Amino acid sequence: MSFLQEFRKFAMRGNVVDLAVGVIIGAAFGKIVSSLVANVIMPPLGLLIGGIDFKQFSWVLKPAQGETPAVVMEYGIFIQNVFDFIIVALAVFTMVKLINKMHKKEEAKPSEPPKPSAEETLLTEIRDLLKQQNTPAALNNPTPPPAGESFSPRP
Repeated sequence: MSFLQEFRKFAMRGNVVDLAVGVIIGAAFGKIVSSLVANVIMPPLGLLIGGIDFKQFSWVLKPAQGETPAVVMEYGIFIQNVFDFIIVALAVFTMVKLINKMHKKEEAKPSEPPKPSAEETLLTEIRDLLKQQNTPAALNNPTPPPAGESFSPRP
């Protein structure tokens, strides 16, 4: 088998394709969440706090000198990324809970017990007859066996 055929076989396996689809959808979902946080959640939150734009929060560790740019720690962007993470984590948690709930509903449906085989049915009938014959009333008043069978009463 050539290298290309082997790679094609590997790439087309179910798990690899499912993983690729998951990564692509996850990346797209991440962009949507980032946009939601940056453009929908953070502006009103900044307005409520006093017109603050979180992206502007930073500490200048070393000011710019001539051609050298300033060394800045942009913790406002970090705060925004924390909000991104929290929203993604809540969304994933909610989806996992829903999926688990659906799996529990599927498991909760009781399946019908299998019907007993002919052998089991016969054994059950024999057991019931033996129990009936071993009751005190049956021992004191034995019934004659069907024609052609011998009968020996119990002592």
